[in-house]
Amino acid sequence: MGQRCRALFLCIASATSSAQQPTPPADATPPTMQPFPPTTQLLLDVERNQKASEAANKDYTYHVHIEQQELDRKGEIKKTDTTDSESLTIEGIRVDRTVARNGKPLSDKDVQKESDRLDKEVAKAKEHREKLASEGKPTDARGDDLLTVSRILELGTFSNPRRVDLNGRPTIVLDYAGDPNAKTHNEFEKVFRDLVGTAWIDEQDHVLVRGQGHFLHDFKVGGGLVLNIHQGLSFDFTATHITDNIWLPAAVDAQGSGRFLLFDGINGRFHLVTSDYRKFHSKSTIIDSNRLIGPDGQPIPDPPPPSTTPPQP
Repeated sequence: MGQRCRALFLCIASATSSAQQPTPPADATPPTMQPFPPTTQLLLDVERNQKASEAANKDYTYHVHIEQQELDRKGEIKKTDTTDSESLTIEGIRVDRTVARNGKPLSDKDVQKESDRLDKEVAKAKEHREKLASEGKPTDARGDDLLTVSRILELGTFSNPRRVDLNGRPTIVLDYAGDPNAKTHNEFEKVFRDLVGTAWIDEQDHVLVRGQGHFLHDFKVGGGLVLNIHQGLSFDFTATHITDNIWLPAAVDAQGSGRFLLFDGINGRFHLVTSDYRKFHSKSTIIDSNRLIGPDGQPIPDPPPPSTTPPQP
């Protein structure tokens, strides 16, 4: 599953400030006793912080490990593929630069192919972003269309607010249900109209830190050539707290069957995990990394160097 298909599942929530959070007064009402903020305002805060997160996200690079299992009709594993990539920002465009496939670093020839692919991807994304911007349409950093919170609320409803402790942080949980009768402005809005799921919002930073969902029906966009989702396709994504109110993607899991633009798809199980978060600036040099990351998200130890000691007679 490539970058654009993962955009359906992966929400990156981060922000730029690293200031120390103030200590609440001793007589402050405990978070669990405070009234819930109005849902619409809470979601508008999340939308605003999501835009800020793009500014912070461009200052970080991290390793992406993907394991994809293709299943046969009996549900048995038919094929397993793994990919290791470095996620970084090039000219304002977020890309994943592949460094290894199925546990083997890319050859020099494939490294050049990957470089050429990224050049084309960045150029195409910039062109698309500029075109939509000239039409006054909101886009993300890659130039893909964005749905505003107000529009999502027209396509479904958030309900049943409650508080939970998620990794030691107070978190507001909301259920989402798309409205199958909502009128859509374009084919992609059908994704939210057919979606049922749950959203976890960090109560302090007002960022989306986890999301689960599944699709209720089969549906296609462009006769199945653009998007082809099968009933029951499910996903679960999480973000991780780096420091203060900075959040970066942590993991994505999906199961089911779907396809995006013919070549990006899932037919079984998909697992993505990120690790090795590093901060950089535009004037910094990113050192190439061919390190392999295992399914647990940790670097695979390098094999010991061959011994140079001559054998004993």
